[in-house]
Amino acid sequence: MKPIFIAGPCVIESRELLDLTALTLTRIQAATGVEIIFKASFDKANRTSLHSFRGPGLERGLQMLADIKAKYGLRLTTDIHESHQAAAAGEVCDILQIPAFLCRQTDLLVAAAHTGKIVNIKKAQFLSGDDMRFPVEKAREAGGKEVWLTERGNTFGYNNLVVDFRNLPLMRQWADRVVMDCTHSVQRPGGGGGCTSGDRQYVPAMAHAAKAFGAQGYFFEVHPDPDHALSDGPNMLHLDRLQEVVESLLKN
Repeated sequence: MKPIFIAGPCVIESRELLDLTALTLTRIQAATGVEIIFKASFDKANRTSLHSFRGPGLERGLQMLADIKAKYGLRLTTDIHESHQAAAAGEVCDILQIPAFLCRQTDLLVAAAHTGKIVNIKKAQFLSGDDMRFPVEKAREAGGKEVWLTERGNTFGYNNLVVDFRNLPLMRQWADRVVMDCTHSVQRPGGGGGCTSGDRQYVPAMAHAAKAFGAQGYFFEVHPDPDHALSDGPNMLHLDRLQEVVESLLKN
């Protein structure tokens, strides 16, 4: 199975950011021959602080994503947090992402499956790879035609994550595709004094370790200026580094 790549900013900050990122992704696609799926969130409903930036919201955010799809021809994914968002997001996006904290929410999984779109379920920080069998079963029994699973690390004490890469081959038993979230796996949740911190220098190593364990896709949150990103900056890969990392993963 040829690997796919998912990339984009954590949250929709502006049209200019979406355009710059999408243009870069199309150039990387042309240079490498791989498919890159554009990802950005219209709402970040699980920020650490009530005062953190969340995004433009469902209606405006989906319109901005639809404009990117029309202009650049990229497939899209975004995350949904409530079941009523699934139908609208499914009208625009090709893949609906279920956030890790919500991967056991039955109504959310069922609503996503009912759209007929690919459902990408992120593994919760408190579950094992084997545990992800059950969210997949919920989505399939609700009519999900294609279900992916994404590894993003497990809680390891306070404000830290660790990745058990054995989860990748374990989850391949249940999913149509297993993806490695290379940027969220280097987070330090809540470790920034009211926000999440992280260690972006380890992102390429996370990707290569996942390749060794049979990852079938790679997820990177990217930004042209991560230090000033409005969400998840400390664990985001600099946009200018993405092509280098993609090319390194394509080498035998």
